[in-house]
Amino acid sequence: MEIRADVELPFPRERVFAAYRDRLPELLEYLPNIRRIEVRDRKDLEGRVELVNEWVGGGDIPAVARAVVSESMLCWTDFATWNEAPLTCDWRTEVHAFPGAVRCSGQNRYLVTPGGSRLEIRGDLTVDAGKVPGVPRVFAKAIGAAVEKVLVGAIAPNLVEVAKGVGLLLGRDG
Repeated sequence: MEIRADVELPFPRERVFAAYRDRLPELLEYLPNIRRIEVRDRKDLEGRVELVNEWVGGGDIPAVARAVVSESMLCWTDFATWNEAPLTCDWRTEVHAFPGAVRCSGQNRYLVTPGGSRLEIRGDLTVDAGKVPGVPRVFAKAIGAAVEKVLVGAIAPNLVEVAKGVGLLLGRDG
């Protein structure tokens, strides 16, 4: 299922790109659904930066729900290649719960607009519910499609919130 989100920001695209790449952990104060963002690995290479970030969600999950939701269900690892020349970021995400059942990848593009910049987020998410323990094979396709719809419905607004957080961070810088 397609992931699609666009965000306009009143800052030059180079600043938005650099802040998104280099200052992600500083965004926590603007992201109520995220408890932690940790840079696990960074490689500065010629014309690109490769980053591995671990995310922990669940900031707004009630305590009673946390009793049933495991920590791994709220964690994911983001593998990103930040390309300097075209100002793009190619990414893929691995969900810690149910390894191999969820595939998610895409590209972010940073474009010039008359008022600053636009971040275009494009991706694809697929769920193979047959790889989730306890899901009967006969229902796997239907369950996978339903889970994709729910996940994309939650992910797209969160991606917009992260981008808006970048805008707030840059606005605070002056």
